Amino acid sequence: MLFGFPLEFYFFAIILILVTIFQNHLLRIAISGLVVVTLYKIFFSGFHQGPGFNGFVQHSIHEWVNITNLLMLLVGFELLADHFSKSNITNGISKILPEGWLGAFTLLAFVFFISSFLDNIAAAIIGATIASNLFNKKVHIGYLASIVAASNAGGSGSVVGDTTTTMMWLAGISPTQVVHAYTAAIVALFVSGYFASRQQHNYQPIIRVKISGAKIDWSRIFIVFLILLTAVTVNILVNIKFAEISNDFPFIGFSIWIILLLMVPLRTPKWSLIPESFKGSIFLLALIFTASMMPIEKLPLPSPESTFGVGLLSAVINNIPLTELGIKQGNYDWGLLAYAIGYGGSMIWFGSSAGVAAANLFPEARSTTRWIKEGWHVTLAYIIGFLFFMLILGWHPTSISK
Repeated sequence: MLFGFPLEFYFFAIILILVTIFQNHLLRIAISGLVVVTLYKIFFSGFHQGPGFNGFVQHSIHEWVNITNLLMLLVGFELLADHFSKSNITNGISKILPEGWLGAFTLLAFVFFISSFLDNIAAAIIGATIASNLFNKKVHIGYLASIVAASNAGGSGSVVGDTTTTMMWLAGISPTQVVHAYTAAIVALFVSGYFASRQQHNYQPIIRVKISGAKIDWSRIFIVFLILLTAVTVNILVNIKFAEISNDFPFIGFSIWIILLLMVPLRTPKWSLIPESFKGSIFLLALIFTASMMPIEKLPLPSPESTFGVGLLSAVINNIPLTELGIKQGNYDWGLLAYAIGYGGSMIWFGSSAGVAAANLFPEARSTTRWIKEGWHVTLAYIIGFLFFMLILGWHPTSISK
């Protein structure tokens, strides 16, 4: 302990600072930090599952499904994004978007909408891919941050829109106790979306290019739709019908790769994308696994203030363990917690899986300094959305009925 905080937190803070400063050595820093924290936990402080090497093994067993699922989703969704990009559907989308900055805002609203029933990683990748085509690959970091924020906001009020809200549902929290997260999320969308859309329009307006002979490739659209439908269906089935084995195997990630392989005769994915995507994903997973070893066994008692703080914490700590702790404590306003944990991760690029997926498409977004500086409106939107929720609805904690 140092000044009342475990040393692991200081190690993690140092890792994040180094990641911010040394952009050309991200993977090396993340792996080195993971090794240092792991050795410290093994020889000194121990794990939640137990002390020493055995505790590390048990912790790894507990985390391997989440890590593997995320790896398979990140790499798989990048191939999906390539299918979507090559489908030429963006040319059609560009024709129906309004002129000026309102067109950029409409795209954010679209990402928000589809994230209410799709995985937020998929929604962010689709949004980032459309933006890349619409703006001739000149996407402002602030706008990219807002795409991620829109995907996280859209899933915050739906029990099928985000892993954390699905976890709440499975724990016995009614969907009606989560849906009012949209009270804050919609406000956040408008706040961040307004500033981000103007940023993007000033940086690079929408380009409406007519490409001769560029017909929509419906085969690729079908593959994208089938992959997304499979991911959502498997997620719902596993977590509702087979909840007792949901943590035993990476069902969601495995299922989308089955579809990718089955669809090869129809359209072959761009396999050459895998090495770079895999490398970028390993960097994220090293940070997530390091974060999973942080001693956050106890959160402050549920209150508006602690919920606000949990949202800030989710920008650097994986939101799944934070959600687990909140469920164990109980007596939260679940809609407010869903918003805080979901949207809060948008404030830093590696704070959510959607942010990491978007950064895989735009490597320049891996600069934490640029993300915070140019995406400042995401943090502002989080605060305004939270305050608006409290002003309109107030704090209404409920127990878990299950």
